[in-house]
Amino acid sequence: MPTPRFSLVYARDVLDHLAAIERKHHAAIRRAIETKLSHEPMTESRNRKPLSRPSVLEEAWELRCGPGNRFRVFYRADEETRQVRILAIGEKQGSRLTVGSRRFQL
Repeated sequence: MPTPRFSLVYARDVLDHLAAIERKHHAAIRRAIETKLSHEPMTESRNRKPLSRPSVLEEAWELRCGPGNRFRVFYRADEETRQVRILAIGEKQGSRLTVGSRRFQL
């Protein structure tokens, strides 16, 4: 019997984060979110891992996707409610992560 799907819930700021990313990448990001996070979002894989460093996102996970895995989708999953909350989407270039209009040095 297949495992029930997780519903995807997007934080309000995610639209602003996507606006900072070239539109041609939006479909690939959306496809990655839908295929990788609707089933077993808390199963660690090569491109899906829990954040190892403490952050403002608390106990969040990171999904790497897109060309060269340059996009990062940060999310939190709840097994009980079967929901995945998409918290932020950013673009990583070298040691810099851009989320919306904010830049972070990693």
